[in-house]
Amino acid sequence: MEAVRLVRKGWSIRRVSRHMGFSPSTVTRWVKIAPADGRSTIPTKSSRPINSPWAISKEVKDQIIIQRLSRHRCAEVVHRELNNRNVTVSLSTVKRTIDRYGLTKKKSPWKRPYISIDRPIAEKPGVLLQIDTIHFIESDGRRFYAYTIIDLNSRWGYAKLYDHINPQNSYSFILAAMAQAPFAFSMIQSDNGQEFSKGLTFRLNQLNIQHRHSRVRKPNDNAHIERFNRTLKDECFGLRPKHYEKYQPLIEPYLEYYNNQRLHLGLKLETPAQVLQRS
Repeated sequence: MEAVRLVRKGWSIRRVSRHMGFSPSTVTRWVKIAPADGRSTIPTKSSRPINSPWAISKEVKDQIIIQRLSRHRCAEVVHRELNNRNVTVSLSTVKRTIDRYGLTKKKSPWKRPYISIDRPIAEKPGVLLQIDTIHFIESDGRRFYAYTIIDLNSRWGYAKLYDHINPQNSYSFILAAMAQAPFAFSMIQSDNGQEFSKGLTFRLNQLNIQHRHSRVRKPNDNAHIERFNRTLKDECFGLRPKHYEKYQPLIEPYLEYYNNQRLHLGLKLETPAQVLQRS
């Protein structure tokens, strides 16, 4: 706007361009669009085109919005349903239309970002362990749970029964597992259950143990502990009556067998005890 004022005082376009350090064509354009009300800046116009030959029709736009509001399905489903009705529209256009009319659920600006810890390679015992819970229902409807943990390098496993699951019991179980394990714990990976919340992370960090969460709805991230849980169900608990008192005395003898006698295909038909002896 200062360049425009100089031109309006009588300076030539070229003189103003040399004085301000801009090209003459730029100064000329500023003079054309500058308002005459004495304001200090030139308002920026929208870069949106006046018309677009590739814009979708109002009918197609309305069908996208109606289809979205009818079942609240994602853009991919809306796109396929419209194509099945011979409505030609691209997926990117469907996504853009849904977003433009405020039909998407935006991420809360108040939600704290979660910083994921890199998953280490389990080159030796204790580098990475996986923890999980197994749910049981007694014949009278009451629930009890088995906490389980496994070391990815040696396949050493441990389990213990609890009547409730919460961060406090998770921490208590990890302390019990550390007392039984012949190695130190460096990192523990869990799913995103409420029993493995930030309260547990804080307590583990005080023990210099990192706590890593797996991806949501990605059970393969915890494949080792999932397989350990199934082994416990098949070989330890079996089809016996589902009572807390019946399961409690079965765990300790089975863990002794699992860690010292049971041959593991994943360990090339060795036992966890043999792997730990070489470590």
